[in-house]
Amino acid sequence: MNPWLRGLIYAVVVINVFLTITAWSIWFERKFSGRMQSRLGPTFYGPMGLLQPVVDGIKLIQKEFLIPINADRLLFVIAPPLTVVLALGTAAVVPFGADIIAADLDIGVLYLLALGSLTIIPVWMSGWSSNNKYAMLGAMRAVAQGVSYEIPLVLASLVPVILAGSMSLSDIVRFQIKHGWFAFWPPGPGFFAFLFFLPASLAEANRIPFDIPEAESELIAGVSTEYTGMGFGLLYLAEYLHTLVISAVASVLFFGGWDGPFAPGLHWMVLKTLGLFAGIFWVRWSLVRFRSDQLMSICWRYLVPGGLILVMSAGLWVHFHRGSG
Repeated sequence: MNPWLRGLIYAVVVINVFLTITAWSIWFERKFSGRMQSRLGPTFYGPMGLLQPVVDGIKLIQKEFLIPINADRLLFVIAPPLTVVLALGTAAVVPFGADIIAADLDIGVLYLLALGSLTIIPVWMSGWSSNNKYAMLGAMRAVAQGVSYEIPLVLASLVPVILAGSMSLSDIVRFQIKHGWFAFWPPGPGFFAFLFFLPASLAEANRIPFDIPEAESELIAGVSTEYTGMGFGLLYLAEYLHTLVISAVASVLFFGGWDGPFAPGLHWMVLKTLGLFAGIFWVRWSLVRFRSDQLMSICWRYLVPGGLILVMSAGLWVHFHRGSG
């Protein structure tokens, strides 16, 4: 098959699958949080409220997209879809199976980190263009948080790269198939790298307890304050998409991707991704939001120095164990 045609088909399938999972993950989170708080969650539309995402989408599409007076119209309009595009773009290098990948880049991890770090730009654009002080303050918080937590995220991602000796995500999975998942082997660097990767990823996606850019109790709704209709819907959707992609990346870097007992394949990758996705919901509805000073203190006092130690320990492990072999 022509590689361009194959890439197009893969892109269409992946985009539809990710958008569908994301839509129903909103239903799942409402049900999940409802059970944790002794509530019912969605119940009215469809069996067990399964059609709630469809109803929400129709409602948002019907609402008028308003642009504030004196807002930067161009930036205000393109910022929401740009957040979704960047979130979906990172999925291009994620291997969902031995041969199920759009672009098996030799620098796949670098591509992920580079494209993921760009998501802060449309968030800043949203706050800047809204002509609203609350939105602007939320955007400034988002930039400070994103730039800070990108460092421990990079350091945690470097541990699997060092252990596997490759920046290709497929090579990292194949290495784990032969030697063991990095979340459990070698004891120490891989496990703690995952523990550092998860909060740094949540901070990049603005998920509780790292959602200080929104902080609705003090900033109304952060950068989405002035957005209505599908403008708000796309910003809301981008957070869930980013979280889903993060879960897929974490399953590849630390849990062996498509590897699993009995028969390796796509089903294991899906189960691991959705398991981590549900775990993130659990974290969100179990913890309270950090203050701004606490959020920065966790990053610069603990995650950054700890990440440097993990990178050095991974290098030492490779030197002494693989070098001696």
